[in-house]
Amino acid sequence: MDNSITADTSIVNYYIPFKQKLESEMNRVIGYSDNHLTRTRIDAESLAGNFFVDAMLEIGKSIDPNTQIAFANKFGIRADLQKGNITVGNIFELMPFENYFTILEISGNDLLTLIQYIAKTNGQPIAGITLEIKDGQAMNIKINKESIDSTKTYKIITYDYLANGGDYVVGLSNPLHRNDTGILVRFGLIDYIEKLTKAGKTINTELDGRVKNIK
Repeated sequence: MDNSITADTSIVNYYIPFKQKLESEMNRVIGYSDNHLTRTRIDAESLAGNFFVDAMLEIGKSIDPNTQIAFANKFGIRADLQKGNITVGNIFELMPFENYFTILEISGNDLLTLIQYIAKTNGQPIAGITLEIKDGQAMNIKINKESIDSTKTYKIITYDYLANGGDYVVGLSNPLHRNDTGILVRFGLIDYIEKLTKAGKTINTELDGRVKNIK
């Protein structure tokens, strides 16, 4: 096919309103970021990763107030968020997958297994947890500033792909309880940002040392 083939105007006239509506929605501004939120596949912590899981944790608490932790994956974050206006399309670029939020209740021992996975992979996006990594091992682990307790259970929000063992994640396969929320991650993020904006707030994510490599 080339430019010598004349477009069927009846087809063009049919789809143009849908195209215009989609473009209008993708370009709709929903919030503002004070910083350029960069992602990483190498470093232990990133601005985009921190934003992502901090938002997830707030979303999790709105669904289940007992949610304590949020966990995502470096490779699942597919775009930076530029400084300035944030659009619906930016969030689709950040999370293009059809993943749904899942809240799991897991044992302290399984949480330790997950944290060691995080350490061995040189950090993953997490909220509600701080840790140090030395020689691929997790140290000085804190859950909301308290020492982890293997006898307790913990509630963690992630998404179904990771809850199902995607990217070789370990520690999530035998939850005591699982809540598949049916909420698409990107729509949850869009709603979260819109609520920030309505409250007069911007996205002001910073690196805070929640995951550190030490010698």
